[in-house]
Amino acid sequence: MTTQVIVLNGGSSSGKSGIARCLQAVLPDPWLTLGTDTLVDALPASLTSSDSGIAFADDGGVSVGPGFRVVEAAWIEGVAAMARAGARVVVDEVFLGGASSQERWRKALVGLGVLWVGVRCDAEVAAGREVARGDRTAGMAASQAELVHRGVSYDLEVDSTHAEAVECARVIAARVR
Repeated sequence: MTTQVIVLNGGSSSGKSGIARCLQAVLPDPWLTLGTDTLVDALPASLTSSDSGIAFADDGGVSVGPGFRVVEAAWIEGVAAMARAGARVVVDEVFLGGASSQERWRKALVGLGVLWVGVRCDAEVAAGREVARGDRTAGMAASQAELVHRGVSYDLEVDSTHAEAVECARVIAARVR
C-alpha cells in the first residue's frame, strides 16, 4: 500500500520537526507537515488556561483535560480526512499516553497507508536542545524521552541523539512506498 501518512512520535526536542522538514526536502512528492504544536498553537485561550484544556507544569509535565481531548479528536480526524482526500502528511506527534495515544491515531487512519516511526533521543541530549531552543518548559524533554514510547509499536525507529535530521529523514524515506 502506498504510504500516505508518516507518523513521527518522540518526546519534546527529540528532533521530530527537523526530521519532518528534511522529509519534505528528500521525498519526491509534496508532503504537508502537521504536528501537536500546530494543534496547540491553534487552541483558543480558554483551552490553554483551564483544567479542561492543556496545561504545562513548571517541572515540564503536561496534562490534558476533556475539552482538549474533544478538539484533539476532531483534529486527528481532520488530518486523516486530508490524507483520504489525497494529501500526503507527516504527523509530528508526542504520544503522552503511549499506546493509548497511538490507538487514537490508528483508529482515525484505518484504511490509509501509514508508516509509524519512533524518534528516539537520549534524554540528556534532548534536554540540552530544550535549553538551546528556549521555547519549552524546562524538564519537558527529559520527562518525555521514554514516556512517549511506552507500549507504542513502530515500523521503524530512528535515533537523533547523534544522527543529523537529514540522515534520519533518508532512513525514513527509504521505507516510504
